[in-house]
Amino acid sequence: MRILHTMLRTANLERSITFYTDVLGMKLLRQKDYPDGEFTLAFIGYGDEADETVIELTYNWGVDSYDMGNAYGHIAIEVEDVYEAADAIRARGGKILREAGPMNAGTTVIAFVEDPDGYPIELIGRKR
Repeated sequence: MRILHTMLRTANLERSITFYTDVLGMKLLRQKDYPDGEFTLAFIGYGDEADETVIELTYNWGVDSYDMGNAYGHIAIEVEDVYEAADAIRARGGKILREAGPMNAGTTVIAFVEDPDGYPIELIGRKR
Protein backbone atom coordinates (compact mmCIF):
# COMPACT_ATOMS: atom_id res chain seq x y z
CA MET A 1 0.00 0.00 0.00
CA ARG A 2 1.00 3.62 -0.48
CA ILE A 3 -0.57 7.05 -0.22
CA LEU A 4 -1.64 8.21 -3.70
CA HIS A 5 -2.74 11.80 -3.13
CA THR A 6 -4.18 14.37 -0.77
CA MET A 7 -7.22 16.31 -2.01
CA LEU A 8 -7.65 20.03 -1.38
CA ARG A 9 -10.70 22.02 -2.45
CA THR A 10 -9.86 25.28 -4.16
CA ALA A 11 -11.94 28.37 -4.82
CA ASN A 12 -9.87 29.36 -7.87
CA LEU A 13 -8.20 26.51 -9.73
CA GLU A 14 -5.90 28.56 -11.94
CA ARG A 15 -4.67 30.63 -8.98
CA SER A 16 -3.90 27.44 -7.04
CA ILE A 17 -2.17 25.75 -9.99
CA THR A 18 -0.03 28.87 -10.43
CA PHE A 19 0.91 28.86 -6.73
CA TYR A 20 1.88 25.19 -6.62
CA THR A 21 3.78 25.28 -9.93
CA ASP A 22 5.35 28.76 -9.99
CA VAL A 23 5.87 29.31 -6.25
CA LEU A 24 6.48 25.76 -4.97
CA GLY A 25 7.97 24.31 -8.16
CA MET A 26 5.55 21.42 -8.70
CA LYS A 27 4.30 20.29 -12.10
CA LEU A 28 0.73 20.09 -13.34
CA LEU A 29 0.49 16.36 -14.05
CA ARG A 30 -3.06 16.19 -15.38
CA GLN A 31 -6.34 18.08 -15.35
CA LYS A 32 -9.87 17.06 -16.31
CA ASP A 33 -13.31 18.68 -16.29
CA TYR A 34 -16.32 16.63 -15.16
CA PRO A 35 -19.32 18.55 -16.61
CA ASP A 36 -21.93 16.11 -15.27
CA GLY A 37 -20.63 16.63 -11.73
CA GLU A 38 -19.73 20.29 -12.29
CA PHE A 39 -16.17 20.00 -11.00
CA THR A 40 -12.59 19.96 -12.27
CA LEU A 41 -9.69 17.92 -10.90
CA ALA A 42 -6.05 18.91 -11.30
CA PHE A 43 -3.20 16.73 -10.05
CA ILE A 44 0.09 18.41 -9.16
CA GLY A 45 3.35 17.14 -7.72
CA TYR A 46 7.11 16.86 -7.94
CA GLY A 47 7.14 13.56 -9.78
CA ASP A 48 5.07 11.04 -11.68
CA GLU A 49 2.00 9.67 -9.92
CA ALA A 50 3.26 6.15 -10.50
CA ASP A 51 6.10 6.80 -8.05
CA GLU A 52 5.22 9.87 -5.99
CA THR A 53 2.41 11.07 -3.76
CA VAL A 54 0.68 14.09 -5.32
CA ILE A 55 -1.95 16.71 -4.50
CA GLU A 56 -5.39 16.66 -6.08
CA LEU A 57 -6.87 20.14 -6.42
CA THR A 58 -10.66 19.98 -6.68
CA TYR A 59 -12.59 22.93 -8.05
CA ASN A 60 -16.36 22.67 -7.60
CA TRP A 61 -17.79 24.97 -10.26
CA GLY A 62 -19.32 28.13 -8.82
CA VAL A 63 -17.94 27.66 -5.29
CA ASP A 64 -15.69 30.57 -4.35
CA SER A 65 -14.90 29.86 -0.69
CA TYR A 66 -14.74 27.07 1.90
CA ASP A 67 -14.83 26.91 5.68
CA MET A 68 -11.48 25.45 6.72
CA GLY A 69 -12.72 24.03 10.00
CA ASN A 70 -10.31 23.28 12.83
CA ALA A 71 -9.36 19.65 12.26
CA TYR A 72 -7.10 20.05 9.22
CA GLY A 73 -3.39 20.36 9.95
CA HIS A 74 -1.01 20.87 7.03
CA ILE A 75 0.90 19.35 4.14
CA ALA A 76 4.66 18.87 4.68
CA ILE A 77 7.31 19.25 1.99
CA GLU A 78 10.95 18.27 2.48
CA VAL A 79 13.47 20.85 1.23
CA GLU A 80 17.26 20.97 1.18
CA ASP A 81 17.51 24.27 3.07
CA VAL A 82 14.45 25.71 4.82
CA TYR A 83 15.89 29.23 5.05
CA GLU A 84 16.65 29.34 1.30
CA ALA A 85 13.31 27.74 0.38
CA ALA A 86 11.34 30.24 2.48
CA ASP A 87 13.27 33.14 0.95
CA ALA A 88 12.66 31.82 -2.58
CA ILE A 89 8.94 31.31 -1.90
CA ARG A 90 8.67 34.84 -0.52
CA ALA A 91 10.49 36.23 -3.58
CA ARG A 92 7.98 34.47 -5.85
CA GLY A 93 5.05 36.03 -4.00
CA GLY A 94 4.30 33.28 -1.48
CA LYS A 95 3.01 34.11 1.99
CA ILE A 96 5.20 33.01 4.91
CA LEU A 97 3.21 32.09 8.02
CA ARG A 98 6.19 31.12 10.18
CA GLU A 99 9.75 32.12 9.43
CA ALA A 100 12.39 29.41 9.11
CA GLY A 101 13.92 28.27 12.37
CA PRO A 102 14.03 25.38 14.84
CA MET A 103 10.69 23.86 15.76
CA ASN A 104 9.23 24.43 19.21
CA ALA A 105 10.91 22.10 21.73
CA GLY A 106 13.14 20.59 19.05
CA THR A 107 16.00 21.14 16.65
CA THR A 108 14.43 20.33 13.27
CA VAL A 109 14.38 23.46 11.11
CA ILE A 110 10.92 24.24 9.73
CA ALA A 111 8.89 27.07 8.21
CA PHE A 112 5.24 27.43 7.22
CA VAL A 113 3.82 28.97 4.06
CA GLU A 114 0.19 29.40 2.99
CA ASP A 115 -1.45 28.53 -0.31
CA PRO A 116 -4.02 30.86 -1.93
CA ASP A 117 -6.93 29.10 -0.21
CA GLY A 118 -5.36 29.36 3.24
CA TYR A 119 -3.98 25.82 3.52
CA PRO A 120 -0.75 25.74 5.57
CA ILE A 121 2.29 23.99 4.12
CA GLU A 122 5.22 23.04 6.32
CA LEU A 123 8.73 23.11 4.93
CA ILE A 124 11.01 20.65 6.70
CA GLY A 125 14.78 20.51 6.28
CA ARG A 126 16.18 17.34 4.78
CA LYS A 127 17.69 15.06 7.41
CA ARG A 128 21.38 14.50 6.81
